[in-house]
Amino acid sequence: MTELRSFQKKYLRGLAHSMKPVVQIGQRGLTKAVLQSVDAALDTHELIKVKFIECKEKELKKEITDQIETRMNCALTGMIGHIAIFYRQQSDPERRQITLPER
Repeated sequence: MTELRSFQKKYLRGLAHSMKPVVQIGQRGLTKAVLQSVDAALDTHELIKVKFIECKEKELKKEITDQIETRMNCALTGMIGHIAIFYRQQSDPERRQITLPER
């Protein structure tokens, strides 16, 4: 995925403001099922929120978000408290729901 610029991340965070988390990460951390859920949600919605329920340590959340970014080929657009916002552009132009500003 191409690197998002700061104004694009800000735009995406604004879109995600009213959204509810679609994936929750519990005490088991990043499992295969969680990764499958993240992949399916990104494929459907392009922009998702992931909530950390049991992971309260900042370093652990950072490690998990880095792994999600790498494995799912997506971008972390923001981290607010225990909620991370991820974006991955739909590969099929017909199914894209979000158009990023180019400025």
